[in-house]
Amino acid sequence: MDQLVQIYDTTLRDGAQREGISFSLADKLHIVQKLDELGVHYIEGGWPGSNPKDAEFFTQVKSLHLKYARVAAFGSTRKPNTRPENDANLKALLDTGMPIATLVGKNSSVQVEQVLKTSPEENLAMIYDSIRYLKEKGMEVFHDAEHFFDGYLADKEYALECLRTAVKAGATSLVLCDTNGGAMPDDVARAVKAACKVAGGVQVGMHAHNDGGLGVANTMAAVKAGATQVQGTINGYGERCGNANLCVIIPNLKLKMGINCISDQQLIKITEAARYVSEVANLMPDPFMPYVGANAFSHKAGFHVNALSKWKGSYQHVDPELVGNQLRITVSELSGKQNIVMKAGELGLKLSEDGKEAQKLLEQVKLQESLGFQYDQAEASFELLIRRVKPDYVPPFKLVDFMLVVEKRRRPSSRSASVDEMLSEAVVKVTVGDRMIHTAAEGNGPVNALDAALRKALVEFYPQLAKIKLVDYKVRILEGSAGTASQVRVLIESSDGANEWHTVGSSTNIIEASWLALADSLEYWLLKHNTN
Repeated sequence: MDQLVQIYDTTLRDGAQREGISFSLADKLHIVQKLDELGVHYIEGGWPGSNPKDAEFFTQVKSLHLKYARVAAFGSTRKPNTRPENDANLKALLDTGMPIATLVGKNSSVQVEQVLKTSPEENLAMIYDSIRYLKEKGMEVFHDAEHFFDGYLADKEYALECLRTAVKAGATSLVLCDTNGGAMPDDVARAVKAACKVAGGVQVGMHAHNDGGLGVANTMAAVKAGATQVQGTINGYGERCGNANLCVIIPNLKLKMGINCISDQQLIKITEAARYVSEVANLMPDPFMPYVGANAFSHKAGFHVNALSKWKGSYQHVDPELVGNQLRITVSELSGKQNIVMKAGELGLKLSEDGKEAQKLLEQVKLQESLGFQYDQAEASFELLIRRVKPDYVPPFKLVDFMLVVEKRRRPSSRSASVDEMLSEAVVKVTVGDRMIHTAAEGNGPVNALDAALRKALVEFYPQLAKIKLVDYKVRILEGSAGTASQVRVLIESSDGANEWHTVGSSTNIIEASWLALADSLEYWLLKHNTN
């Protein structure tokens, strides 16, 4: 398509309204640089009249040498029955020194009457006066048509008159907002077409929220109806159910609609950008997010993997490398032999050409998963399965046995006569080569004691094990009808400060399941670092 669509990011303002997000000033500046690398056209920096941090942001962002993006300041139209030159919000926008002001104004007669508590005529004057004032002061103004789609359904003529007023005042873009996020794609398309007719050549944009789960769909419908600017946030962050997700919108525009909103090389950076912003926001990335999620191109079913080994397009709608992601093969009881072969190749391990090792592994995976193991989220344990099937495999250590004591003690306290204290102690016997090591260690709970005792036994031979930390520990009861005797699965995430890996254990005994996952974690790290 020849249609040009500009990308407007509002992660730093609308996205930051998501519960649990609080970007520091440094965070905001770093995100601006990442968005500029991605090639977005506009970055909304915040609302300078709302807090000191946003005001300072606009001072410091000027020192960044942005290559692609222009920074916009967000604010609102003047208050009812005031003059624009006396409005503190408009003054704050001017003081930023930014080239663009995105100015929110009501485009719904119901909202004007119920929320602003003023007349429809005064609201039109507020839109006109505010845009005209900023234009005369040298700023480019985007009219943020708040509640446009609800307003269009309730009073079509008034919603369109708000747009006409913005055009007359000199707005360079009319951004139609589905502020409550409840619009439907067909309604969006009709309203956008009507807006384009009254725009008189002025750009029409779309700002969608996701309360009905249709933020992306409504944005795509708006583009097809004539919108040439799309607004959204990285990862769909935003208030309530979030905003339209630019990490889905941008690939859809480029790969599905043929609209070159960013370059091919910039598109490759979108997965990196999505994960970077989630890290800065201190939120776990959604592994199932389209295009950029870790599982967006993962394949588990044996039938699918067999087809993928013959043609990569058989079960993927796009090439994952186009968006900076990668194909990922997982293994489970649903897998076929080809899953095993491809996964081993992905890990840099070669299986016998006669297929016997792959078949043996497949049978072992299916047996282990019937016992509660799960390898699609524990790739380190799966890699160990592959290594252990090799006839020449020598493990770096072997467990002989372990014993755990959990004791409840009472000790004196200054606040009362005595307090209860739980003590956990683990005794471990392991062999390294022809040597047996017998150690004991205390810990904060039985799993921590086991971990400490095992490390104590091995650190004489492998001193670098001291750097490994247990990052996350999850227990899942697989079938609850047996009560405390139920089968449990333990998933452990470990880190050496530079890399993370996941291991699994399963048993009707939670301590044994934990031991299996712990032992796999240390064995995997030792093998990856060639210390055996």
